[in-house]
Amino acid sequence: MGLEFEAKGVVTRRTAIEGLAACLLMTGAARAQTPGGSKVVFQTDLPEVALKGWAVTAVEVSYAPGASSAPHRHPGVTIVYVLEGEVRSKVGDGPEQTYMAGQMFLETPDQLHAVSGNASTTRPARLLAILMAEKGRALTTPAE
Repeated sequence: MGLEFEAKGVVTRRTAIEGLAACLLMTGAARAQTPGGSKVVFQTDLPEVALKGWAVTAVEVSYAPGASSAPHRHPGVTIVYVLEGEVRSKVGDGPEQTYMAGQMFLETPDQLHAVSGNASTTRPARLLAILMAEKGRALTTPAE
């Protein structure tokens, strides 16, 4: 299932983040809220990018037990929210980590995503990837 949003005119960092927040709320991140308050689920600095001519695409990725993706790169900023199960990931020079449902991570432009897969051999895993990139570019390319 994919959701695509094409911005008209100039896209600011604020507009991109507001769009991301709306996508996360639609997928159940609203459950992280508590009565009378809210809970920060993820916070990180963003790389310096100009967003004119960019689009945001939301992609749901499902992994069968033990399944994984080949090493790859994304041309823009990718924010990942784990919807179900546990996902193994190694991005850039960082260590391999396992993210559980409700946790998030960030990929900056053209970082190597060397490990991406289901951490469980018995249960499925799903994630929502919010990919922000220049319009017309392939959103995922194999690692070289």
